[in-house]
Parts: sequence; structure tokens; C-alpha cells
Amino acid sequence: MNISIFGLGYVGAVSLACLARDGHRVIGVDVDRTKLALIAEGKTPVVEAGMVELVQQVVASGRVAVTQDTAQAVKDSELSLICVGTPSAPNGSQDQSALLRIAAELGAAMREKIGPHVFVFRSTVVPGTVEGVLKPILERESGKTEGVDFHVCFQPEFLREGSSIRDYDRPPFTIVGANHDYPRERLRELYGHLPCEFISTSIPAAETVKYCCNNFHALKITFANESARLCEALGVDPFEVMDLVCRDTQLNISSAYLKPGFAFGGSCLPKDLRATAYLAKMRDVELPMLGSILASNRAHLEHAIAKIAATGKRRIGLIGLSFKTGTDDLRESPLVQLAKHLVGEGMQLLVYDPNVHLSRLLGANRRYIEEQVPHLGQLMRPDLESVARDSECRWA
Repeated sequence: MNISIFGLGYVGAVSLACLARDGHRVIGVDVDRTKLALIAEGKTPVVEAGMVELVQQVVASGRVAVTQDTAQAVKDSELSLICVGTPSAPNGSQDQSALLRIAAELGAAMREKIGPHVFVFRSTVVPGTVEGVLKPILERESGKTEGVDFHVCFQPEFLREGSSIRDYDRPPFTIVGANHDYPRERLRELYGHLPCEFISTSIPAAETVKYCCNNFHALKITFANESARLCEALGVDPFEVMDLVCRDTQLNISSAYLKPGFAFGGSCLPKDLRATAYLAKMRDVELPMLGSILASNRAHLEHAIAKIAATGKRRIGLIGLSFKTGTDDLRESPLVQLAKHLVGEGMQLLVYDPNVHLSRLLGANRRYIEEQVPHLGQLMRPDLESVARDSECRWA
């Protein structure tokens, strides 16, 4: 395939080298003449393991060209990868100036081109950018219609500096956000041979998953570092502890707890987070992330309260009351807190939980519910059907 790559930083340069290695003809485009000169001489513009030999090899093969002529690069290719930088602006927003500029140039280039073209945006962009910002620019500047004369799609990259070639060849998955089959199949031609799942999704989902992955990676690093600081203060080996944590592949290193849902509760997580925060305070250890978890959990409960209030309904069906399915444990259940708030707001509550029978509650479990929702017995319904029938809004 004939491919043009716009932006020859880490992602663009590595993509150029790997695609040319795989037999494609690649045109590299960048505003930096120094980068173009280096590649033309068979030298790498980035410091990256394996790139010195690979760039030398692919340039010698004759499958690589470089230019600053956007129009010619689009004319001579079938598919373009856009890999320009999207750094942070001083206020924390995303600086899309380079991306907007290249989108306008690409659109102008399409005005003169005959035949379909696929624009693959790989630069990390805030959700909504491709369809809400870039596509209109391309259509305006080209005078053509996306989905008919050209196609846009988003393919998040997961290359890590220092291991980019290895990551290119063995990605966790290949995600393509597109609205039409044509761009999906062109990208399958490029990346379908890689040893990973090829996933088609919407453009907004593809844009968002990149942020979720990066945020999760940052969260994991921060969790390990905060845990290490606490371990050191306690005289415990942090490497031994984290090694043990990672050996649990059922709950810790797995998809467990990573499905969107309601707030957490129960007799373990809240109290252990509070104990951790107190322990850190007593030893003068700062744990800002761990210390904010309960506040975030409370915000999720308040989000649910706001969503229910926004319906304007007054008869609310609550399906489930215990802190998790399959138990009658009501201690620190967020659903109990939700029920308490709704009752306090004067709403008529109808509650059904097949595992909760007030007459069977004992000890701390019974004391907790008597303190939080003293008249719970009057709110309980014997079956799901009566809740569905008599409520205007249901929460499960």
C-alpha cells in the first residue's frame, strides 16, 4: 500500500520504519527539515531501540521518501496516518494547533485528488475531536463529503518510548474507530497480521479508550508508589508486598471491578481505606490518591442521587439493598445510603432485595440498618413485580 505519514516524532517515525519494513511504500511528511534530512540519509530522527538499523535498512530498500509537500504526499498515497503532537496548553487543555493546521492542509490537498482516501488520526485527541472538529475542516477545505469521497477514522497508538518497535509488533490490541467498512478494511490490510485482536468500534469510543488506558497506567504507577511509601514507613519491604499483590490474577490483575457500576461499600473496603489513611497520617506519609478514594466514591453516590432527582419522579423503586449481589450484608451499603437520602427528600421508596429479610438480620448488620433507615420494614416489597408496578422510576 502507498502510505503517507504526517508528523515524524516517535509514533510517526517508528510507524514509517515498520510499515516500510513490512513492504509498504511510505512517504514521511514533517515541518522539520532536519528530521527529513536525517531520514533521507538513512538515519533515525528519534532515539529508539532498533531504529538505527531499521531506518537504514528501509531507506536503502527504496520504499521510503520524505517531503514537506502535503498535497503531493496525499496525491501519491491511498492512506494517511496523522501523528502530529497534541501537547498540553498552559491551562491544561489540549493544544490542537498543529492538528488543525494539518487538517486544513489535508482538506485542501483532497480538493485536487481523484479517488478515495483514508485519513487515520493517531494523535491522542480529546473525545469528539475527529467527528466534531477535524471532519468538518476536511469537508470544508476539500469541498467533498466524508464517507463518500474520503474517510476519517481514529486508531489509538500504544507505543512506549524505549520499546516502540516491540510494541508496534506486539500491541495489546488494534482498535479502529470508524463509521464505514472501507477504512476498517484498509487498516486490516495494514495491521491484521499482528498477533492481537483487531477491534472495530465507534470513533468516540476509540478516542476515549486512549485516555482511559493512559489514566489507568498513571493510576497503577501512583498506587504502587503510594503503597511503597506506606510500606517504607512501616518497615515493610514494598517490593515483596507488590509482588504478592500482583500474584492475585483473580481480583487484582484482572478485569474484576473494572465494569462501570454503583459505588462500593460493605464491611471491608471503607473501613480499611479509613484505617490506611489514619495509619499514614500517624507516620506523616502523604497518600493523596488513596486518601481521595472515599471522597470519589461519595461523589459517585451523589451522582446517582442527582440522576434520580432529575427524573422528577417521586415513587422510586430500589432493586437491591445489600452492598453487593448475593448477600444480606447491609453494612455501609451505598444502596442503604441512597435509600436514606431519598426518604429524607420525602420520596416514596419501594425496596426489593431477595436476600434481605429484616427478621433474619443479626448483630452489627441489624444495628446498622436500624440506625440508618429505621422504618425500612415499611419500605420493603415482597417481590420484584410489585416494585415494577407501583414505582415511577427504578434504580438497580
